[in-house]
Amino acid sequence: MKKVYLVIVMVIGFTISSCSSEQSLQQYFIASSENPNFMSFDLPSSLLNLEKAELSETQKKTASSLKKLNILAFQKKENNTADYELQKAAIKTILKGSDFSELMKMNTSFGKATIQLKGDDDTIDEIVIYGDNDEKGLILVRVLGDDMNPASFVQLIQAMEKSDFDGKGLEQLGNLIKG
Repeated sequence: MKKVYLVIVMVIGFTISSCSSEQSLQQYFIASSENPNFMSFDLPSSLLNLEKAELSETQKKTASSLKKLNILAFQKKENNTADYELQKAAIKTILKGSDFSELMKMNTSFGKATIQLKGDDDTIDEIVIYGDNDEKGLILVRVLGDDMNPASFVQLIQAMEKSDFDGKGLEQLGNLIKG
């Protein structure tokens, strides 16, 4: 009887220890939406007006795979520097997890940025764009879709350039980027 009890305790202990305590990006978005230092936006793909743009069949297929964009923006101020550093470290830890693979790093006029992918070589479930600037703040964008093709990602950007998206509703985000 003691052996059965020991085996059960070991199985329960192994199960508990194998559970991951790492925060997912989705959990981070939810938790951060409560933080007053963050601005949070959820944008449907229809807001980009891609259906009105003149697109090739490939671009239409790529655009139809896009579902929505989740945006978190943190405007750095003198009184929230410690929280900024904490949030920046938390995001980098999540993005270094095994779920994401880095597509590219960039230096932009806003600051340093990376594009990360979640999915396999044939289909992308999520594209994450992260950028930070120690003077202005940080931005985190999740592009969510169904079976997005990595090769079509560039075509999606081209399609967005052809759309007549005018940025209505994103004035606060624009002000953050301007500083």
